Amino acid sequence: MIARLRAWRQWQPFADGPYACSGGSADGLDSTIVAIDHGDGGTGWGEAAPLGSFYGPAFAAGCRAGVAEMAPLLVGGPVAPRLVNRRLATTFKGHPYAKSAIDMALWDLAARRAGVPLVELLGGRDGAGVDLYRSISAAEPAEMAERARELIGRGYRRLQVKVGVDPAGDAACVLAVRDAVGPDIVVFADANGLYSTAAARRFLRALGGADVWIEQPCATLAECRAVRSHCDRPLVLDESIDSLEALLAAHRDGVADGVTLKIARLGGVTPTTLVRDVAVDLGLHVTIEDTGGADIDTAACAHLSLSTPAALRLHTVDFNAWVAVSNATGMPAPVNGQLSVGAGAGLGVEVDSSALGEPFVDLRV
Repeated sequence: MIARLRAWRQWQPFADGPYACSGGSADGLDSTIVAIDHGDGGTGWGEAAPLGSFYGPAFAAGCRAGVAEMAPLLVGGPVAPRLVNRRLATTFKGHPYAKSAIDMALWDLAARRAGVPLVELLGGRDGAGVDLYRSISAAEPAEMAERARELIGRGYRRLQVKVGVDPAGDAACVLAVRDAVGPDIVVFADANGLYSTAAARRFLRALGGADVWIEQPCATLAECRAVRSHCDRPLVLDESIDSLEALLAAHRDGVADGVTLKIARLGGVTPTTLVRDVAVDLGLHVTIEDTGGADIDTAACAHLSLSTPAALRLHTVDFNAWVAVSNATGMPAPVNGQLSVGAGAGLGVEVDSSALGEPFVDLRV
């Protein structure tokens, strides 16, 4: 039984200054942290942080309002994540981003009570670590190239270049980064869905023969399908994949070589695991990440990623290194550009609730 549900707000400024992509920019992440106590003992933790209000159909105040609205529906009820997920599908329709931290906390609690790391409940550990990528905010080509060299010096071996404004200028930025880091570094060009089909085709032509992965060139699946025949490089869908139905449509239409699954966009660990498993069975490459967060969310990304078969695993993000504050201890530091998970049960991190201040929700049986 869920005996208590608490939730906090945490502002997480970006450690390297504002983060800019083609759709807008943000100075940090407005995170919602949830704790769920079991009636027989134990606490599970979850986190969700929309990237501003410009990135997707989610915003931080909506996340907090959703958690407050759902809390009375949950306290006194079951703790099984999949059962709760199904019940909320009928009692609180939609708003997946608001459900994400709750679902994550339930999975953390389930694994802690089972005495195993969460990765073991999600499919088992495949490998010692998960490759990390780091985004390069939109800027002038020389500035982006210098940022790329800096990130490689910090141990990252995979880079995501933000594009989506001007095809020719964007191509110049990608080529500058490609030239700066050499052929052994994996480079993605991510438009966050902001190109028109014409602009996407112009961008692809301007890249010439550069070895680059293309991520979400246009907003809709139909637009990406129109661009697919002009793209001789691997194409990954991100913003388009917001449900199992969207994944199946993308595969049916032959649009995607890979997918990026964001935990909060899909609604938590439960739906992300489902979509991940289907994507793997369909032979698609998979990235597990999120819209943002600190240590709690980074741990969830690592557990989901490490339980994804290595042969079809792309990479993940260490969001806890992107922000200047922490919300848990125990998250291992990256080694050789790879992220792993803590040795403890559940998410493998420990949260000091007293450091989070007063909760905006505190409801108990």
